[in-house]
Amino acid sequence: MEELVLPMPFPLSISKVSKMRNQAVILLCIVVFGVIGTCHGGSLRKKYYKKTCPNAEEIIKKATEKHVANDPTLPSRFLRMHFHDCFVRGCDGSVLLNSTTNNSAEKDAIPNLTLAGFDVIDDIKAEVEKKCPNVVSCADVLALAARDAVSFKFQRPLWEVLTGRRDGRVSRVSEALANLPSPFSNFTTLVRNFANQGLNVHDLVVLSGGHTIGVGHCNAFSNRLYNFTGRGDQDPSLNTTYAAFLKTQCRNLTDNTTFVPMDP
Repeated sequence: MEELVLPMPFPLSISKVSKMRNQAVILLCIVVFGVIGTCHGGSLRKKYYKKTCPNAEEIIKKATEKHVANDPTLPSRFLRMHFHDCFVRGCDGSVLLNSTTNNSAEKDAIPNLTLAGFDVIDDIKAEVEKKCPNVVSCADVLALAARDAVSFKFQRPLWEVLTGRRDGRVSRVSEALANLPSPFSNFTTLVRNFANQGLNVHDLVVLSGGHTIGVGHCNAFSNRLYNFTGRGDQDPSLNTTYAAFLKTQCRNLTDNTTFVPMDP
């Protein structure tokens, strides 16, 4: 049995992170994430950094909005990154860590190879470090950046983020593979997968709804258009008009480069 290493008692500084790297629907969505994350950071609460870094949340918000204004793909990327972080060991920022010579990290698991925006999270963390070195955890930066990125379009926070997460020091590719839901799983498998995280069917529906932000790659669902049962057929549960549109975008089963909006 491998030794269990507990999360760090204090947040990582940006320099340490760099070193380690080198070695309403949405509302409940994040509330659920927060519940998962409590096991890694004690009790989360409002204004956790009120005394130690009073402007932390505003710094993160401004830095996030600056990046989102230049890259509209970031909201969906940050939300997905946050989700993938929380489903492995809780919301502890372990998805941000790079593999080392002796360990393959979560980031290198197949479901995480398409995650993007790590460099932007580093930039946002660096802005906080300028004002409050070694105070704000990377896990909280990611949680707040996800909220602020998705909220940018509406110019108001769409959900409340409690803070006080601790940064984890353990990140294993095997745990990401074992815990992250597969886009090919059926309902029964997903219910079991979510139950393993202490989540119920209601949570499953809400979190799935949260995924309608961003884009979907054709190869993740083209079998439902062209070979649903292995006989060259279409999934009968798909809306026929929508399926016809998708076929104009995803031309065949082997298309692994084209993507379409998750929410038409």
